[in-house]
Amino acid sequence: MSSLAKRAARKERNRNSLDMNLVALIDIFTILLFFLLSSATELETLVIPRAVALPESTVDQTPKPTVVVLVNAQEIVVDGKTIARTPEVLATEADLIEPLQTELAVLKAAKPEAGGTVTIMGDKDIPYRLLRKVMSTCAQAEFTDVAFAVRTRLEKKT
Repeated sequence: MSSLAKRAARKERNRNSLDMNLVALIDIFTILLFFLLSSATELETLVIPRAVALPESTVDQTPKPTVVVLVNAQEIVVDGKTIARTPEVLATEADLIEPLQTELAVLKAAKPEAGGTVTIMGDKDIPYRLLRKVMSTCAQAEFTDVAFAVRTRLEKKT
């Protein structure tokens, strides 16, 4: 058999097997993984307790770090500390929630970087009267920039 015939036979034999260079694919996946991890750390997420069902909304901006006031049917919580019971607050006629105002004043002195900004994480089923009392108390405690925590609703594109 001539060298040309051997070469043709070897080429025919190797035609069925596929040689793949995995090093280039590993590099691409490493870069992709690095990009996804670095872009995911820019988001701030709030831990949502099971006792709170947030309303849905479409939002364009991500919130900045703030003091978080959690309001549900049982209690009002500021940065993880229970401040007042919701039924007791609803039973009063006053718009001011004194324990909340006191705690916000302490936090304003302790966290000047919050800059008078508060995020209210309110259950979607709480009465507006309670929400108004919380907002009024925040305003009297000089937290004038109020944000509401909501769940991001994904819009369907048609």
